[in-house]
Amino acid sequence: MLLNTQMVDQSLVVKIKGELDLLTAETFRNLVERDLKRGKAQNLILDMEHVSFIDSSGLGVILGRYRRVREQGGTMALVGVKPHVKRILELAGIMGIMKVYQETEQALADVN
Repeated sequence: MLLNTQMVDQSLVVKIKGELDLLTAETFRNLVERDLKRGKAQNLILDMEHVSFIDSSGLGVILGRYRRVREQGGTMALVGVKPHVKRILELAGIMGIMKVYQETEQALADVN
């Protein structure tokens, strides 16, 4: 898994490439938490266009970040979710609590 993070206004944008699973979930959590604290971001946008696989550990780490962002009054959004990943997110109920966008710019315009 590769992560690229960027602060845009009050939002942390995280681009994920690869698998978000048991082997990578802890790394994802640590890096996102570090950048949320460092940049004092209120919102979190996950660009999942290049996520090839997600399992329950990946779902758990996404939900954990969602709770954290919501507790501080922010919004979390997903971008570019591929159909095979979207299906898993739907089954887990994540699609019902987070907005999904095709482009990062759309998500930024809505949450900022």
